[in-house]
Amino acid sequence: MKGLSGVLLSAIIAVAFSSCGNGGSDGWKLVWEENFEAGVIDTTVWSHTKRGHADWAKTQSEDERCYAFRNGNLVLRGIVNDDLQADTSAYLCGGIYTEGKKAFAPGRIEVRAKLQGARGAWPAIWLLPYGSYKWPNDGEIDIMERLNYDGYVYQTVHSNYTHNLGITDNPVSSDTIAINPDDFNVYGADIYRDSIVFHVNGVRNYAYVRRPELSDSLGQFPFYKSYRLLIDMQLGGKWVGEVDPSTLPVEMEVDWVRYYIKED
Repeated sequence: MKGLSGVLLSAIIAVAFSSCGNGGSDGWKLVWEENFEAGVIDTTVWSHTKRGHADWAKTQSEDERCYAFRNGNLVLRGIVNDDLQADTSAYLCGGIYTEGKKAFAPGRIEVRAKLQGARGAWPAIWLLPYGSYKWPNDGEIDIMERLNYDGYVYQTVHSNYTHNLGITDNPVSSDTIAINPDDFNVYGADIYRDSIVFHVNGVRNYAYVRRPELSDSLGQFPFYKSYRLLIDMQLGGKWVGEVDPSTLPVEMEVDWVRYYIKED
């Protein structure tokens, strides 16, 4: 069971969020926006995500076929690699992130995106600490992850408390929320000193709250800090399962990114 303070805080957050829409209402001020209408990736803000050993990173690529612009939107693709001599990965995916270029202090981040489905597709919008960090102790905030053709997305936090100690139910560290799988949806998270509130299309999903009675050594709430933003198409891995190449290419179309801070 949650502690009483956690229950009360969750109730307060729920009431406050239900009384407002998304965007700049309820005291949120828009301070930065990326709308991709220039038709090129702004390299002063974004870099291509890097190939790595983690499941999500094994197919990341700078291949130009994984990136496009359509109607003022950025398109990130997952494709079958047809040249294994040039790159040994069976699949290639496009992704962008802001590390070393733009940090997001605690506030509200929203991303409007449309997700195609495919077997093994795993698009994600997420936050990692800006600068050097230790995972999972320094925290990770997953604003959106979708698997395959699901009609819902996952919104999740990771930390020493949830990952190493395995405490994912006190408070609940992940939940799902329905989306319109055939259209654009707005995925968001609000980072406060004592909670993270997740929402989709302005509808509150859940809040992950800090438990002030716990020792900081447990790493239950390491989230009040600056972040890099990652937006990437991903393919394959233990969680999403095997890729069916006959369902590729698959696209993640991003309309805009908006960052707000609380005026008060």
